[in-house]
Amino acid sequence: MRRTLGTLAALLLAVGLVPGSTSSSVGAEPGSDPARTRWKPVPVDTDQQLRGLDAVSGRVAWVGGSEGGVWRTTDAGATWQDVSPPGADGLLFRDIEAADARTALAMTIGEGRDSRIYRTDDAGRTWTRTFVNRDPRAFYDCLAMWPGDRRGLAMSDPVNGRFRILSTTDGGRSWRVLPRAGMPRAEGEFGFAASGTCLVTAGRHRAYLASGGARARVFATRDDGRTWRATDSTLPASEAGGVFSLAFRGRGVGVAVGGDFELEDDGVDRAALTRDGGRTWTNAGDLSGYRSGVDFWRSWVVAVGPGGVDVSRDRGRTWKPFRAGPAGGYDSVQCVPAACWASGPAGQVARLVVRTGQPA
Repeated sequence: MRRTLGTLAALLLAVGLVPGSTSSSVGAEPGSDPARTRWKPVPVDTDQQLRGLDAVSGRVAWVGGSEGGVWRTTDAGATWQDVSPPGADGLLFRDIEAADARTALAMTIGEGRDSRIYRTDDAGRTWTRTFVNRDPRAFYDCLAMWPGDRRGLAMSDPVNGRFRILSTTDGGRSWRVLPRAGMPRAEGEFGFAASGTCLVTAGRHRAYLASGGARARVFATRDDGRTWRATDSTLPASEAGGVFSLAFRGRGVGVAVGGDFELEDDGVDRAALTRDGGRTWTNAGDLSGYRSGVDFWRSWVVAVGPGGVDVSRDRGRTWKPFRAGPAGGYDSVQCVPAACWASGPAGQVARLVVRTGQPA
C-alpha cells in the first residue's frame, strides 16, 4: 500500500514519540489456571518503532525497527543484541520470521528496491540479502514461513490488478515470483504492513492474505500459494481500513482484526471469525479500537493496537479490553506457549507472562 501506508507510518510514528508506561499490571490468567498474567516490559534501547516481531520461545525473540535496526534476545528480553544488517540504515523492517535463535529472515518494505529480504544463520553476525525488488510497481508488505519448514511466501500490493506472491523452498535463500493466474483480481485493495501478519501460514500447505481499501477480504490458498480464493470479511472497508492482521489455530479456526488507522478509537465490527478455514467469516463483535496485530495464546486470543489491547477467552467470539499494558499500546504481537511478545513505538517490547513463581 503506497499513499495510505505512508500515512500509516507517519501517524503511528507520531504516536511512538510518546513513550508508554513501563509499569507492570496484573490480569486474569487464560482458562481456569489460578495463576495470574502480567505484561512485563523488556524494552529495546532505541527510538525506532518496532513492528517486525517474531517469538521463538519464552526466552528468544527478534524485532525489527523503522530505521534499519534488528535486535535479538535469548534471555527473555533482559538484554538485547543489536544485529542490524549492514547497509540497511533508514529502511523499514516490518516483518521478521525466525526459525530459532540463530536463523531468521527480515523483510523491509517500500517501493522498488526498498522492499528487501535479508537472511542470517549465525545469530545476526552476518546477513545475506536474498531478495531485492526491482519492479517499481511492487511494494511488499508481509512475509510468512511454514513452521519447521523451508517453504515460505511473501506478498506485494497488487501489480497489474493482482497481489504478487513470492515463494521460497530453501528457507529464504532464494525467491521466485509465482504465476499470477491463480490469484483473483484485486478490487481497489492493498495490504497493510503494520505488524507482519497480513500474510500468515497454517497447516502444511495453507496460507491467508488480508486486504483493505475498497474491499476488506481474506485470500486463502491450499496449495502453497499457487491458487487463491477471496472471501469477504465482515470488517468495514475504507481508504485507510480493512483487515490488518490474521491468526489461525489448526486447520479451520481463524481470527481477523483491523479497523481504520485514522479512526483509532473506533472498534465497532473490527473482528471476524472463521471456523471453516476461511470459506466463510462471521462478525466477532467489537474491539476497543483499531487493532493491527492478533495471535492465539493458550485459551486466549490477544489483539493489540496503538490504543490498547483486547483479549478473547472464547476463541474469538467475544472480546474485552485488557488493561494490563502500557498506555500507548503495541503494534505487533506474537505468541508461544510460554509467553506472548508484543512490540511497538519507541523501542517498546513486553512479554505477557504467566506468574507461577518460575521464569517463563
